[in-house]
Amino acid sequence: MELLLSSMRALLVLSTLLFSSSASSSNVVKTLPGFDGPLSFHLETGYIGVEEDNDVQLFYYFIKSDRNPKEDPLIAWISGGPYCSVLSGLAFEIGPLRFDIKEYKGELPTLVSHPYSWTKVSNILFIDAPVWTGFSYSKSSTNKEDGDIISSKRISTFIKRWLEENPIFKTNPLYIGGDSYSGKIVPVITHELIKDIEDGREKHLNLKGYIAGNPLISKEDINTIYPYAHRMGFIPDELYKSAKKRCRGQYLEPMNSQCAEDVKAMDNLISGIDARNILEKKCVDDNYNFQNHAAGRRSLVMDSHMIFSPPPSNLTLGCRSYGFMLSYYWANNETVREALHIKKGTIKEWIRCNKQPNYVSDIPSSLPFHFDITTRGYRALIYSGDHDMRIPHLGTQAAIKSLNFPVIDHWRPFTFDGQVAGFTRSYANNLTFALVKGGGHTSPEMCPEECYAMFERWISFNPL
Repeated sequence: MELLLSSMRALLVLSTLLFSSSASSSNVVKTLPGFDGPLSFHLETGYIGVEEDNDVQLFYYFIKSDRNPKEDPLIAWISGGPYCSVLSGLAFEIGPLRFDIKEYKGELPTLVSHPYSWTKVSNILFIDAPVWTGFSYSKSSTNKEDGDIISSKRISTFIKRWLEENPIFKTNPLYIGGDSYSGKIVPVITHELIKDIEDGREKHLNLKGYIAGNPLISKEDINTIYPYAHRMGFIPDELYKSAKKRCRGQYLEPMNSQCAEDVKAMDNLISGIDARNILEKKCVDDNYNFQNHAAGRRSLVMDSHMIFSPPPSNLTLGCRSYGFMLSYYWANNETVREALHIKKGTIKEWIRCNKQPNYVSDIPSSLPFHFDITTRGYRALIYSGDHDMRIPHLGTQAAIKSLNFPVIDHWRPFTFDGQVAGFTRSYANNLTFALVKGGGHTSPEMCPEECYAMFERWISFNPL
């Protein structure tokens, strides 16, 4: 009997140790350069090899939930771009740290705690993807074949392999999340995992749904820039009516010279407005040229104004992108890289949004994936910011409406701290849409309190 009790105690201790350290202790990060004192949350970093030969090494940051990591949901999060580092999501949007925005004088940028981190109620696995995003790399090629389909398959493989290495989280409710361009591939990743579940390859995967913020669904979303700008009063009625007639509602690739003339006139009118948030000032590095997006409007999706190599020297405090510049100096500091366990010689220069010319946008629309996933009973939260002119909510709502799902909870406000935080509508098949008041592109970056309230209620199965 005593031997049995001793064995049971040993198993209990082993179980506790396994949960308290889901990965090798060498992966745990207890302090970070620029942050005062030990971290108040559990952070692990590392790489997971994907493809048969593990040639592609995807880097991740894993942060345990503050509340109950053993039972709280696990969110696998990917930033947009494509090719924008997931440090963007961690340090500017939904993670427990933020950069202390102050004048850069050559010293290491500092970090402060973020009180509205989504890790208060969920575990979050932040993934640098596609390959050559952030600290992710390929062993064999700097010009690795990539695109929507390939990247989605690699990320789904990453998630499965990470859970194999961290089996204590296999029973946690799993959600796939991301924003901007990754809002296009999040449902594709989710669909890949569903296929594995239904085919019996991943019977124990506890997938529950997905989250898509300010999402690109198809190029039709970008087409709504002009209707949105007209609604906001940036484009006069007579010009908009002329363009609508001449272009027949299709502005991305002008079909005739008259249409092109009107599109150019509209572009000139809105060229001085920050598309990420129409209320914020347009800074020197935000000089996005609307006239260059005729061939697919690539730059509206690709955050080209965030690419610093090296960072521009004429940024000023008060520009939102000043913080992006600080992240460049922080992530390229050698002591930071050592603290994050970055493999030496893999990434010469960390770039926040590392545009790759060989990336293929080979999924014209993710709408069929949205339809298929939700009709199978999986949950979906889709949100937009009402001040986002990069991917306006008009296109997102039109895409959702085209699914023809019955409305369950009609358009109504949701509140935070006694004030209207936004508006929401719920559909059949567990689909919820939220419009964040004051939100831009991306919404949690600009409205952290409101977005945390939205997320916490939804992830807890409560009405917004």
